[in-house]
Order: sequence, then structure tokens, then C-alpha cells
Amino acid sequence: MFKNLVIASGNKGKLREIQAMLSPLNIEVLPQSEFNVSEAPEPHCTFIENALAKARHASLATGLPALADDSGLCLEALHGEPGVQSAYFAGKPSNDANNNAHLMITLKQHENRFAYYYCCLVLVRKHDDPQPLIAEGIWQGSILKKARGNNGFGYDPLFLDAMTGKSAAELSPEIKNKISHRGQALRKMLHLIEHLTY
Repeated sequence: MFKNLVIASGNKGKLREIQAMLSPLNIEVLPQSEFNVSEAPEPHCTFIENALAKARHASLATGLPALADDSGLCLEALHGEPGVQSAYFAGKPSNDANNNAHLMITLKQHENRFAYYYCCLVLVRKHDDPQPLIAEGIWQGSILKKARGNNGFGYDPLFLDAMTGKSAAELSPEIKNKISHRGQALRKMLHLIEHLTY
């Protein structure tokens, strides 16, 4: 079992959630920024390919096992968009407020507001790991017509959780980690890590 794990992300919200979920393991979780690792290119059209590219990039740069997340918001009315482009829906550089405003404008002509968050986690023990660990999670809901709540990040103020009737930004971090796409994927990843044979 490895003792250190690099998180291949510069997103502070993701880092907080991942570090909180992995805290029960006796593994030191380190953000890639501590090693001055640059952001990896994400040229692929699938979440899994982008997550794998980010994990390999961080592991190669640090020589340590690395965990990467690629996740996004998918809307039925937009045929799965913004999907892998969720962070840059309104263009680059990434900006939550601009992305949320762009989403509201884009959805004005659509009655169907069904949406889900998707998360793919990939862990590599070395940059050329032939058996990366892969876990995914899906969180279903819909898009509100007005932002609610002050917690979370990204599209959370607009994402209405189907079960609680609250926006993701109205949920406490503890509740969000229990039900979110990333929380689901992280629990699956924890199980995979705990049952590693090498």
C-alpha cells in the first residue's frame, strides 16, 4: 500500500472534497501544486480519458501515485453538454459566475431542465500503471431558474438535488459528500484502494 497520493487538480473545491473523503486512510494526500506540477492538457472527448491523462501527468511529474478527477454537468436538453467542457462552458479562463450565467441563457429556450453531475476518478500507482483504478458516480437533479445557496462551487447554486429538494450549494459539505457524484465515486475508490493486492 502506498503512503502518499498526489491529487491531480488545481480546483480548490475538488481538493477539499477529495481530501475530506480520503481522510480515513493512512495516506498523506498532497495537491499537485505542492510539487509545482502544471495543469495537464485535457484534449479528450470523454471524462475517463481526461482523468487518466491528468493522473498520468501528475504521477510522471512527481514519481508518486496520483488520483485525478474529471467531472462535469450534463444536461438532457443540450444532449449531454456542457459535459467535459463544464469548466469552460463560457470560455477560458474558467469562471464559475460566467459559466452559470451562460447556462441560464442557454437553457432559456428549453423546458426540459433535467441534469446530472458525472464524476470519473482514476488512480495510477505509477505513470505507466497498466491497471489504473477507475470509479464513477452520477448525481441526478435539475437546473433551477434562480441560484440558491452559498456553499459548493461550479454549478452548485443552480443544481437542484432530486432527493433533498435543495440546491447543491444549500447542502452542508458533509451531506454533499454523502450524495454527490464525487462522493459516490470516492467511496467506490476507497473500496478499490482497500482491496489492492500490490
